[in-house]
Amino acid sequence: MDYFKKGAEIEISSDEDGFRGAWFAGTVVKPPAKKKNKTLVVVEYKTIMADESGANPLRETMDVLQLRPPPPRERTRTFQISEEVDAYYNDGWWEGVITEAHENSRFAVFFRTSREQLEFSENDLRLHREWINGNWVPPLEEEKVKTEEKSAVDVSSVFSEGTLVEVSSDEDGFQGAWFAATIVKAIGKDKLMIEYKSLRTDDDTDFLREEVDALHIRPYPPETVVVDRFHLLEEVDALYNDGWWVGVISKILRRTRYIVYFRSTNEEMEFDHSDLRLHQDWIDGKWVKASQV
Repeated sequence: MDYFKKGAEIEISSDEDGFRGAWFAGTVVKPPAKKKNKTLVVVEYKTIMADESGANPLRETMDVLQLRPPPPRERTRTFQISEEVDAYYNDGWWEGVITEAHENSRFAVFFRTSREQLEFSENDLRLHREWINGNWVPPLEEEKVKTEEKSAVDVSSVFSEGTLVEVSSDEDGFQGAWFAATIVKAIGKDKLMIEYKSLRTDDDTDFLREEVDALHIRPYPPETVVVDRFHLLEEVDALYNDGWWVGVISKILRRTRYIVYFRSTNEEMEFDHSDLRLHQDWIDGKWVKASQV
């Protein structure tokens, strides 16, 4: 909790409709304090005001799980197509994927949650990082500045027919989850026909098939066996409604059961050990978990 001392610079995630998935700059007004089963922190936003007059910054009491230190940024960076970034928009940082590179250091960014594509200056982008167990993933690499554009990759050479993959969805109620599927065939250079392993057609006669953009597909993550127990505040994926949803262990129960907090919906649910796996991110063509940082 040393990251959240009084006066510390932080970023805050919001559960308000229209703001979920974004991170906003703020400072700690009152350090963490235990209240029932939660650790609460009083914060003050830097860019969100308490009323329309704009005279007073908004203050809120937040669960510590919704806070993190400000992520580091490279002094210089050449962004690449298909790279995951945070874009500064509407006073906050929103996660997206670079889909086009334009002139004058401008980039088109696609946002999965809203299915929008907007254009941004290089100065309004930063490499997307996750705060996992007190470490930034990927870590800051000041000297590793990419200077050459990655050539476009034909997805058929990466995902062959029958390959087991995971697919993310933009449909309401499924955003943020990953679902197991197999590749049926490539459609052009950037789309694939996939068949889900657990989602079925409306008439329940067969497994659902869909045409999916390559940006929504990743390899199936390698198995990471946790023999003993998961730890408090450890980031995990929970198997729920046929998909894997990223959350944080907020309470350890008896008999290998856990309470998992989902930041995207501000919900807590109980899971058995067998329905959890260590959270991993597919970054720059490799799987990264907290233990590798």
